[in-house]
Amino acid sequence: MTRIAGLTGATLPSAPTVCHECIWWQSRNGRSIDKRRWIRGTEEEWGAWGTVYYDDDGRLLGSMQYGPSDLFPRAAELPAGPASPDAVLVTCAYLVDSSKPWVMQSLFLTAIGDAREKGARALEAFAYDYGDGGTTFKRFQVHKTIFPSDFLADFGFVTVRSQGRVELARLELGGLVTVVEGTREKILRVVREAFVPAPAPQRY
Repeated sequence: MTRIAGLTGATLPSAPTVCHECIWWQSRNGRSIDKRRWIRGTEEEWGAWGTVYYDDDGRLLGSMQYGPSDLFPRAAELPAGPASPDAVLVTCAYLVDSSKPWVMQSLFLTAIGDAREKGARALEAFAYDYGDGGTTFKRFQVHKTIFPSDFLADFGFVTVRSQGRVELARLELGGLVTVVEGTREKILRVVREAFVPAPAPQRY
């Protein structure tokens, strides 16, 4: 079975190496912070600050970072920012294999569920409007901190504000059940089909 674990100081070593020391979201431009101190404070206040996704052999499939928006001051400096003070912000996601975009869907579903359980009013993320263009590789592999706007719209995200093609997208969690139920079923079907082999043909 695939497994999703919380992203914490303990699981960070199993996340992509680029994430181990990265403080881009945790700091403002031109400033530095102690990431270990940030991790300790965040886990005391919020708990796990993202998820790490493994396959049934324990190999990394992907990871995602998110948490209360005030933990990520960089969001105030981005086009279409800042994030809303009442929201959980998805800051970045990393896919190991671009041929498995359903991993991104699973990570977002986990973030939605986690934010709801912790009482957040909304989930937000920065989005990019690709129009009718953009390859799967470009949309999900090249850009790890900004997500396709149409992909987020499938979950019920709506645009809060935009600057050029960059948007701040928001999913209200209070009325989520009717919005996401169909999407969740579709995503879980995709996940099952990806991992469960088709039955062998029967011979009579």
